Amino acid sequence: MRVLLIEDDTALGAAIRDQIAADGHSVDWVNRLDQAGDAIVAAAYDLVLLDLMLPDGLGIPFLKGLRGRGDVTPVMILTALDQVTDRIAGLNAGADDYMVKPFDLAELSARIGSVARRYAGNPNPNITLGPLAIDLAARSITLNGKAIVLTAREWVLFEAFLQRPGQLLSKAQLEERLYSFDREIDSNAIEVHVSRLRKKLGTHVIETERGLGYRLGRP
Repeated sequence: MRVLLIEDDTALGAAIRDQIAADGHSVDWVNRLDQAGDAIVAAAYDLVLLDLMLPDGLGIPFLKGLRGRGDVTPVMILTALDQVTDRIAGLNAGADDYMVKPFDLAELSARIGSVARRYAGNPNPNITLGPLAIDLAARSITLNGKAIVLTAREWVLFEAFLQRPGQLLSKAQLEERLYSFDREIDSNAIEVHVSRLRKKLGTHVIETERGLGYRLGRP
């Protein structure tokens, strides 16, 4: 996934960013709401992690503005505000989840995965795709009962296809999943990762529409 982190606490922001990156996701980190607004215009995000107290404003009006414009990107609130009324306000504004600081980073990873699966239309983390048995929560996969090890970026790419079965994904869409603003994109990176996935999971696991993009193959 490509994640936008809106957090002004330097130490916490770095810890969350590193956790998300270690899970294999691409993350852009900003510490102001005006920067967040610019980022959302510039890129397509799969998830927004939103603090409620930012130097240039409050997170709730920002979230209401997103929803008011019809933006349905999943939003998780990460805040020190722990009153029930705060939770209710956040959820009523359109948040998909609400976590109170301090929180365990492993729990954050689990909740991110849960939100992603709900929005992909498949809340069940266990998927069978022909001879492939996939556990999205555990990030494990077997081929005819044999465990297959994917790199973090291979997982991110494969999840993109699993979340949109049958849908054609362009090279640009896949690149957004893998890279954040501060990383240079190799011109053949997607081709390399797709080739490696095919070697590990089977030649037909990903289909190519020449000049258009890729889609999840039929078992």
